[in-house]
Amino acid sequence: MGREYDVEQVRAAAEAVLSGAADRDTTGLAVRGTLALLSAKAPGRNVEVRVPPYGAVQCVPGPRHTRGTPPAVVETDATTWVELAVGRLSWAQAVEKRRITASGERADLDHHLPLL
Repeated sequence: MGREYDVEQVRAAAEAVLSGAADRDTTGLAVRGTLALLSAKAPGRNVEVRVPPYGAVQCVPGPRHTRGTPPAVVETDATTWVELAVGRLSWAQAVEKRRITASGERADLDHHLPLL
């Protein structure tokens, strides 16, 4: 993602999202900051995690691909992503409640969450 994020600022932004008090910029900081944490924790290009309209990141080691979309894609909304990132929502709960879409062999991010 190319930008360094202050973990405490990201944590504060995430808490604002979870409390319902976040504006668009704060939500963007929470999402992009936690996506950056994910890419640092699970470097690679095998899974693309998308949180529109705030950001996307490729992560998780695996077979290298050279063109197009990675073999695994995860997509969710900002609130769900932040809940996953801070541990308020488990991966299994998000899947069960259909709050995420995940396709591909390595699309299970359970071992990489929570991030904060």
